[in-house]
Order: sequence, then structure tokens, then C-alpha cells
Amino acid sequence: MRNRKDDLGDVVVVTGVGGMGSAVARRLGSGRTLILADHSRERLDQVVAELGAEGYAAHGVPTDVSDRASVERLARTAAEQGRITAVVHTAGVAAATAPVGRILDVDLLGTVYAIEAFEKVAVRGTSLVCVASLARHMASIDGEDEAALATAPAEELLGLKAVRALGDDPTAAYILAKRANHVRVQAAALAWNRLGARINTISPGVIATAMARAEADSDADGHMLGMLDACGAGRPGTPGEIADAVAFLTGPEARYITGSDLLVDGGQAAWIRRHMRRPG
Repeated sequence: MRNRKDDLGDVVVVTGVGGMGSAVARRLGSGRTLILADHSRERLDQVVAELGAEGYAAHGVPTDVSDRASVERLARTAAEQGRITAVVHTAGVAAATAPVGRILDVDLLGTVYAIEAFEKVAVRGTSLVCVASLARHMASIDGEDEAALATAPAEELLGLKAVRALGDDPTAAYILAKRANHVRVQAAALAWNRLGARINTISPGVIATAMARAEADSDADGHMLGMLDACGAGRPGTPGEIADAVAFLTGPEARYITGSDLLVDGGQAAWIRRHMRRPG
């Protein structure tokens, strides 16, 4: 017996319609229903209109990822449109532009809400990719704290020892949140496997987006851009390159990849670990 959703076709959900989100939507959206989500209604309407003019079946759902109920509404709305084949969670804020509280609400809790909400509507073949960061590979968190970040209920996360110890350091909060993104994905992989679905993170390095430009502008010493030269890449990555990596992770070639992280950074992490000279 055919499922009604089979007749509605495939659905792709993208949260965050900035540089990476828009590139992912274009890469994955052909012939599928695109559900786009963003907290900015103005920006969301603009991107939906642009994609519609290019022939995509794009629909906007204003969503605050720091609000569990808002994310759950997004998941239900997407499921009503057909069979969810891919969910790409790009929504996030950066240390250069947001205080600690906002980083934890959006980058930490928002990812937890996305994982949990879309698990409820995932079907066989659904693939969720959460955008983490190169920064998560730089985290230094002890095993006990990491286990808590991976499995504690969402309502307990902000009270964890490692979170309380952040103080007012946005960079430390961002690194912790992005590390938490991956360990949450690792912990969720079993439940997603049992659904016949997959879940992974992707960790971009410096990518040419508005968020990265804001970070570069706040980096008075030029460390971020200097690292691109030092590691040999010589340039930032492009949103299209992230979209290509996401297409792989959500596609049939990656059907045996779940609970994992794909580092797309032009060699920045490798340089930091093996070649960067440490003070002293």
C-alpha cells in the first residue's frame, strides 16, 4: 500500500539561509520540495523569492532554533510536505558577533532541538547533517564533561560544569558548543540507525561567508586569515564546496556513514596540530 507521502515527493529542509544554507539549498533542492527556515523573516522571504525565480519549489518557515517549540513546528511542517530525505542544520551564530548566552542558546541547544525534533519525523533514508566547525576539533574537554554534553537532557545542558565554567568568553562557548554538536550526533546515531536514517556533522574551516567576514574583521591581529596562508590553502573555502560535501553526506554514496564528522577546512586543523609553533 502506498504511503500518501510517496505521492508528495521528497523534501529537503535547510535551517539558516546565509551563505552556506543558500548554497546547500541550491545544491540539494532540484526536483524536491525545499523547506527553508531562518529567524529573520526578511532574509528568509528574500531567499525564498530568489530560489523560486530560479525554478526551485521553495517555502519559508520562520523558525527560532533556540526555541524547542519553534523547531518542532518546523519538523512537523516539513513532514506534512512529503518524505524528508535530507535535513541540513546550518543555523548558528559566531563568537565575533554573539555573547555567550546567545551562542549557547543557538549553537548548543538549537542543534539538540533539531536532532530531537527531526528524529520524530525521520523515515528510512532520511539524512541529517549538522554544521559544526573546525573549532570543535580544538576543544579540550575531559571525558566526564564530554559524556554529559553528549547525553544530558536539553534542559540540563546549561547547568553542566563545563558550561558554567565558560564565564563570559564567547570563543570558549563557541568551541564547546561545536564540540557538543558532534558528541550529540554520535550519541543519537544509534536511534537514527534503528529508523533506517543517518546523522552526521560537517566541520567547515574558514568559509567565505558574511559570518566569516565578521570574524575576520574582529581579528585585529589577522590570525584567522594568516592561518590560511600558513596551512598552504591560501584561500578560504566557498559555500559551494560545503554544499558539495553535504551532498555527499546526504547522498547514496554515504549510506554507510553515520555518527561521524567530515572536516572540510583546507588542512587548517592538520597544520594547527602538526606544524603551528606554540608559544614558549
